[in-house]
Amino acid sequence: MTNLLPEMAEIWQQTLNWQPTVQQQAQFQKLYELILEGNRQLNLTRIVDPQEFWEKHLWDSLRGIAPLLSANFSPASPALIDIGTGAGFPGVPVAITVTNCQITLLDSTRKKISFIDNILSELALTNAKTFVGRAEEIGQHRQHRLAYDIALIRAVGAASVCAEYTLPLLKQGGLAIIYRGNWTEDETAALQNAVNQLGGVIESIEQFTTPLSHSIRHCVYLRKVGTTPANFPRAVGVPTQKPL
Repeated sequence: MTNLLPEMAEIWQQTLNWQPTVQQQAQFQKLYELILEGNRQLNLTRIVDPQEFWEKHLWDSLRGIAPLLSANFSPASPALIDIGTGAGFPGVPVAITVTNCQITLLDSTRKKISFIDNILSELALTNAKTFVGRAEEIGQHRQHRLAYDIALIRAVGAASVCAEYTLPLLKQGGLAIIYRGNWTEDETAALQNAVNQLGGVIESIEQFTTPLSHSIRHCVYLRKVGTTPANFPRAVGVPTQKPL
């Protein structure tokens, strides 16, 4: 008997002003089962308890795009990219939820991308596609630079590095969403310095508490308002951890 994910309809509604449809709930359940199965071959996630999976993978993924769930997207079919998607978070839950988007799931590990290709097929998600590559490289790629309305990045490096990975990919006016755990004023200062050079501004930094474990989380929203210099993102091997 497979563990069933909790439905949490009331919490979805209270926290995000949104609820999954019956089909979306079934897709979340299938995603959970596929992740548990994939964990036998690949080290995808340590989070396997159904309630913990719901909170830390599903709810957390969608909390980052909460401003978008209750708003009408413009353009009608926004182009998103999930940088370093790993096991498919936040990108796959976003694809399930925002059915009018087109989302690219990027990861440098081919085995993980092959696994996600199977997930997309099993869940019949036609609005998502995968790409094997590194953020430093695709930011200089004509197909990807200036190509996206929204860039998502979760659990990757310092915030200034996340800015360097996301902002070159965005169209003018595009939005980068950085998923974080803890956040400090020092990080804000470092990020401010980075976005100034990358053609962005810090639009907001939201602190929130997760609904079950009451953990503190943050989402940082960057808006692309200018031109990103051509030398960013810097090439693989150039120390991006140093302040810009």
